[in-house]
This record gives sequence, C-alpha cells and structure tokens, in this order.
Amino acid sequence: MMNWLGPLLIVLASAAAMEWVAWASHKYIMHGWGWAWHRDHHEPHSSLLEKNDLFAIVGAALSISMFAIGSQWVLGAAAWSPATWIGTGILLYGIIYTLIHDGLVHQRYFRWVPKRGYAKRLVQAHKLHHATIGKEGGVSFGFLLASDPARLKAELKRQREAGTAKLRESEPV
Repeated sequence: MMNWLGPLLIVLASAAAMEWVAWASHKYIMHGWGWAWHRDHHEPHSSLLEKNDLFAIVGAALSISMFAIGSQWVLGAAAWSPATWIGTGILLYGIIYTLIHDGLVHQRYFRWVPKRGYAKRLVQAHKLHHATIGKEGGVSFGFLLASDPARLKAELKRQREAGTAKLRESEPV
C-alpha cells in the first residue's frame, strides 16, 4: 500500500506556508518595489484583467518549478520527490486564493456577499486593506487569515493620525 500520509502533510504544510509567503510578498514586494504591477488592483478600473494578475504567473512558475524539480522525467535520478508535493501545495494555495480573493472578496467570478462568519470577516479585512490610498501604510496583507476588523480599523486610525497612511474619504475609521 502506498504511503500517502507523508505527501499529504507536505501538501498541507506547503499550502499553509504559502499564506506567510503571500503576506510577506504582498507587504514587501507588492506594496514595495512591485507596486507598478500591484497599483491597478488598488485603483478603480473597468478592465477584466489587471497588471496585478502577473503575480499569479509568478506563483504558477514557482509551482511548476517545484513539479519539475520533483520529476524524474525532467531531472532523472537527480529529482527530489518532495518537490512534487510542495508544488501541489503551492497549486492548492493558488486555487484557494483565486476562489477567495478574486472570487469572494473582489467578486470577479461570482456574486455572493457573506452576511456572517469567517467569509464576512475575510471580506471586511480586505476592504480595510483597500481603505488606504497608495502603497504606504495599510493593514491585512494576508489573503486567507483575517484579523478582527475592529483591530484593523484601530490600526488604520493610528496610521492616519501618525501620517503613515492616507485613507480614502469613503472609509470611516
């Protein structure tokens, strides 16, 4: 019988680790030197695609690279099989991200506004992330883990008062 527990744990650990990678990438790359790609995600537009979608290609390339490193077809005896499961975890995170962030939060693929529970909290946290103008300041840089909206509002208020974030006029904090 094939041992499935090890690969399953690697997939789940990799998907979980991707939330940290996404948080760090969002805070330090997308709101840093990668702002040229990410800016249109924070500004009103009418196009179906955004430059920001290029980050999904980066994530896909990371997953594909791990599949290649784990593939005996590509690397022969030098293949490292756990990389296949890491690539699967990255892919799983990408699918979940697409459904939650692009689908639920930004309603690019379907329309549903959650009225309660964790889904509502995710939407609130991300809307608070979009409450700032520009790349400076901000809250809630993760995509699947959402802090308490009251705490996020307090942090935005602190940033506004300190001059580290400029808030949109329509966002009461």
